[in-house]
Amino acid sequence: MDKLSKFQAKGSSAANTPIIDYQARLAEHGLTREQVIATERKLAKFANTMDSLVRIPFTKQGMGADAALSTIPLAGDLAGLALTSYAFILGRQLGVPAHKMTPAVRLALIDMVVGIVPGIGTLLDIFIRPSRKTLGIVHEHLHNEYGITETMHMDRPFLHQSLEDKQQQSHFGFFWRNPIVAWLYLHIPDILGLIVIVVIGWGLWAMISWLVSLFGQTTGFG
Repeated sequence: MDKLSKFQAKGSSAANTPIIDYQARLAEHGLTREQVIATERKLAKFANTMDSLVRIPFTKQGMGADAALSTIPLAGDLAGLALTSYAFILGRQLGVPAHKMTPAVRLALIDMVVGIVPGIGTLLDIFIRPSRKTLGIVHEHLHNEYGITETMHMDRPFLHQSLEDKQQQSHFGFFWRNPIVAWLYLHIPDILGLIVIVVIGWGLWAMISWLVSLFGQTTGFG
């Protein structure tokens, strides 16, 4: 009986949960779902360029234009801060409140101050990534306010843009809209990375086998 009561209470609670009208929220800000995704993709492109254009192998850390600019004393760091402010502007265009952006703004200021230190500042720039921080804040806001859960346009912004162009402008748009083809196209870096890992693994195995064979022939223990 207790279990039945709990089940009924749970069902009643779920039924009373208000349904959020995400379309109405978008309309309040004069936005459409497509515009939001396109703007967030623009922000993801910028964040990748600034903070993780070239990634360190086997890590999520990387280097971008921000780290390169920090090699120029003071002027480069000020230029990096000015460029990073573009990410804040895009966030505000998507309706993100200013107070939510505060952690990213604080990180950008820390990035500028630390970047002034020659050598060490450039190294630390790899780990202090204000544009990526901004992207994370913006995506959390879009998820909560507009119900946007997709992440592929963030994870692969350049490929996502390229695929969208092919789907809309190519004479073979029907081909690029095929879910399997689209998935394969967006995961080209993953597929290439897997091939590289397989080739390296095969090479190591072949080298070890050759060394074992050579050792056996040399010592007579083969």
